[in-house]
Amino acid sequence: MLWLRLSAPLQAHSRSIPRCRRAPSLLVRLPRHGFSSSSTSFPTRSQFNRSDFTNQPWSGSYEPGLPTTGPLGSTPAFGAPRVTPKALKQYLDQFVVGQDRAKKILSVAVYNHYQRVQELQRREEEAIELLAKRARRESVERHPVEGQQRTTRSQFDPNLSASALNQIELTDSSSTQLEKSNILLLGPSGVGKTLMAKTLARVLSVPFSISDCTPFTQAGYIGEDAEVCVHRLLAAANYDVELAERGIIVLDEVDKIAAVKVSHAKDVGGEGVQQALLKIIEGTTVQVQAKQEKNAPRVGGTPNTYPSNSPLGNSPYPPSSGGNMPQKGEVYNVRTDNILFILSGAFVGLHKVIMDRISRGSIGFGQPVRTPSSSDVRSEQSAAANNQPIPILPGSEEEALYKKHLPFFSSASPESSDGEPTYFNALDLINPTDLQNYGFIPELVGRIPVTAALSALTQPLLVRILTEPRNSLLAQYTTLFSLSGIELRFTTPALHKIASNAFTMGTGARALRTELETILSDAMFETPGSSVKFVLITEPVASRQEKPIYLSRGQGGRFHAMIAAEESQWEEKQRREKRRDMKGKAQTASEENHNISNFREYRNRATGF
Repeated sequence: MLWLRLSAPLQAHSRSIPRCRRAPSLLVRLPRHGFSSSSTSFPTRSQFNRSDFTNQPWSGSYEPGLPTTGPLGSTPAFGAPRVTPKALKQYLDQFVVGQDRAKKILSVAVYNHYQRVQELQRREEEAIELLAKRARRESVERHPVEGQQRTTRSQFDPNLSASALNQIELTDSSSTQLEKSNILLLGPSGVGKTLMAKTLARVLSVPFSISDCTPFTQAGYIGEDAEVCVHRLLAAANYDVELAERGIIVLDEVDKIAAVKVSHAKDVGGEGVQQALLKIIEGTTVQVQAKQEKNAPRVGGTPNTYPSNSPLGNSPYPPSSGGNMPQKGEVYNVRTDNILFILSGAFVGLHKVIMDRISRGSIGFGQPVRTPSSSDVRSEQSAAANNQPIPILPGSEEEALYKKHLPFFSSASPESSDGEPTYFNALDLINPTDLQNYGFIPELVGRIPVTAALSALTQPLLVRILTEPRNSLLAQYTTLFSLSGIELRFTTPALHKIASNAFTMGTGARALRTELETILSDAMFETPGSSVKFVLITEPVASRQEKPIYLSRGQGGRFHAMIAAEESQWEEKQRREKRRDMKGKAQTASEENHNISNFREYRNRATGF
């Protein structure tokens, strides 16, 4: 081992090395094989780096963020997603009855949106790590000698010819840009549009706000500005800007801002609001001035981390430290690029626009030739005007016309064993042209690529809504009575009668609560604090022919016997109706076969040719 004393210039350089002990002379120990005649090259003096701990030279470094090498280098960097569209749809099935296609479309759109948010968040974290890595490399590089400047290397070769310069191509190494897809939900009132959005926001644990578009006006006029929806989302996120920028905004009653077709004044509540929503929906920075709310919830006592079931919860970086109550006059800058906008509305009258388009000059839906001004189609359009499903018999010309204009693939119509018609929703046939004819500007329509139509609820669906969801109305009122020590029961005929009465109201599932409040109002007034322990709602009670049946303690046997008696009567009634329907079908088939004169006609009828 050789020891070499550094000269004066090198000693001067040692002064520029941070945390390096100054001494009259510095001894550097060099390995003996450095002077060997072997072909192995020894690192030059410029390749050495000083250690902050031992002041010994070194020439290597380790970066923890480097790609994996070896047998595991080809494995994917991402594991299975925590939330899938199927899982979201299954969760929606627990709260929303029916609307299968709308639930699938909404689940896929929400899943893709938060996949995009996760990817953008990962890219941002990679950029931050890359900057930190570059800073670490610069910190360990050898300092220049005192009095000299650091040399830089240019990537431009001055010896290139003019022809070579013209052949140089510009390359873009940036990642693929993932655009946002907003959602439009169409359907009559009370079919579950807002409920589905609330349910998804709850399971994903993201901020959620609903804004009614009816009071929106153009900026500068009396009313609410369109930016109020962002302010409400920020308030729902407890003024945590980073959390709010990944939330969901529902713009309800969006059909109320359709442009007025005939107007002699400036349309500040229609087209003016649509123009204001363009940049907000697409992505911009909104300045929100905080306003101290009187009944605003206080923040505190909860950890500022994402829940485990949140699609944003797998980030190794914690969320921002926001969430404090705002000071009056404080301004927040909220970007809407990653905010999911769900627009919903009843769109009354849009059925007629769609029906006029698909049946113009063609045969379909019960009429040989249909024109918008014909008077013989008014009865046919009554169901569409009332947002009711359109009955179409399987195999008919109407079904063929419907399938022809359907914008998505649909399997063959299910065979109806009881001869009932298949119901179709005219809103399934919507296209961007229909929305423009309804009163929306093309710029706004183009920013909402995902459309999901919800059908009106039928009476069997209303019966299921009463009993099947986790937060069903039946479970709510049963729990409410149980708090007073009272058992509440409904018979099956009573449930069907309640659904029938609610169906005639035309307000969807909201009519069910109206019916239950009307039926149970006397019971909720009289039974608490009394000797009543059982309350029974039968079909006569649901028909307003009798008052609710009250039974006290010790009459439980009679209570259950009355339920069993009405249930058995209902089952017997259903069996009789089924036998009657089967007998009617057999009689109809016998009459048709009796009119067949030969085997060829029988074969043609059997095969449908």
